Amino acid sequence: MRNFIRSARKLLGDGRVSRAPEVLEQYSDDWTEIPGRAPEVVLKVRSTDEIQAILQAANHDGIPIVPRVANTNIGGLAIPEKGGAVLDLTEMNRIVETNEADMYAIIEPGVTWGDMKTHLANKHPRLRFAYSLSPPSSSILANCLMDGLTNLSLLHGTTAHWINGLEAVLPNGDIVRTGIGAVSSNWCSKAPLPDLTGLFVNFQGTTGIVTKLAVQLWPNHPFRKRFFVLAYDTEEMYDLINPLVRTEVCDDIGGLSWPVAKMLFGNLNPLFRDPKEPEQFLYLDISAEYEDLFDCKLKVVERIINQQRRRGVRLEPPLEVSKLVKISPGFEKFADFPVELDFLLKLGGLSWIGAFGPISKWKEGVKRGMRLMEERGFPPIAVTRPMHGGHFGVLRFMTVFEKRDKKRVQQVKELNEALCDLVIALGFFPYKTPAWVIRRHRDKIDPGFLKLLGKVRSVLDPNGIMNPGKWPL
Repeated sequence: MRNFIRSARKLLGDGRVSRAPEVLEQYSDDWTEIPGRAPEVVLKVRSTDEIQAILQAANHDGIPIVPRVANTNIGGLAIPEKGGAVLDLTEMNRIVETNEADMYAIIEPGVTWGDMKTHLANKHPRLRFAYSLSPPSSSILANCLMDGLTNLSLLHGTTAHWINGLEAVLPNGDIVRTGIGAVSSNWCSKAPLPDLTGLFVNFQGTTGIVTKLAVQLWPNHPFRKRFFVLAYDTEEMYDLINPLVRTEVCDDIGGLSWPVAKMLFGNLNPLFRDPKEPEQFLYLDISAEYEDLFDCKLKVVERIINQQRRRGVRLEPPLEVSKLVKISPGFEKFADFPVELDFLLKLGGLSWIGAFGPISKWKEGVKRGMRLMEERGFPPIAVTRPMHGGHFGVLRFMTVFEKRDKKRVQQVKELNEALCDLVIALGFFPYKTPAWVIRRHRDKIDPGFLKLLGKVRSVLDPNGIMNPGKWPL
């Protein structure tokens, strides 16, 4: 380690190499119940050349390397389980290129949702990006590499689907480009080359460090609204989602269970719902380039909701968020993305089991998961989203807790294990997958898949320096 740190100081200067205990502590942990561990050194890098030199030195000396940006992944994925060095990528924050004609941008790891929104609004107002429920300070690139979701995921799938190609530094210092950017200066597509981009998607930093990402942008339609529909029965709400998805008129559809509304208004641990109150909140995003097309979409949504209400389904009429905010200012958090959902962090701890799987199993999953959380004394926070035209969906259970309370932390761990068992039994699998999930459910993963995954890892990182402990094989 001494030789490695000496080389890092020579390359980066003393100001970007830190072994101060208070700095190491900041990089040792995250919001979750997963135990933290401090690195031995933190390195702040600013260029691909610096990353290349650091990985060459680390590979030579066998030093574990953990890439990190905002550390908001809710999976413990940037906790340095084997110590070593954390590579802080936040200062690599350039939007390298925005190609308006071909609708893509090339970004570095430190570019945030807030950066992109400001950039497009000021310089390319005819284009838009989609935004997640992550804090505005979170990394877009990291989200894309971990199959994150946004308010355009119903139309276009996870953000990994939007990757046109990337530049990455391998553990030995080699640099590789994927997608058509491997042969062209225009990064408009992954096709038609063999798709090596997948070697860096969902590998959790175990195959190399991505330094540039070409990501798709979308037309910024002038007509847009967001609505909430209040539902008094979970099953009935999910009966409404399916026809809404199949009509293909919404940009986004999302379900939120009742504790979220109570938390917006200051109840940090809501455990009781009056039967007269809504059980679920459904939000819908609709946009269009032309007013008549927009009006047509609104009429379709209104027709579907009215059909359900005539059948006796207990739904409130759609309420535009801008109007809802005037009645209940707490809902301003959902008026525009990206957004800081700070009410989820007031107790200090936040964890989830977030999974992708068949929306045909949503009803059962949501009801059983919420009941499981209530039985264990946790607010039953459930979040759902149909993805990629309804071909699959998100099923997410979120837990807030007092992180300093060791007994509660243990209860969160046990709850997450039970929720994980539930969703996997229903055909889902957690995304941004924590290492403990792999260890707990290894027997359910195809052995051929695990064998091939191990071969890929061993070829790209034979010395095992890249984020060791993640995707444990």
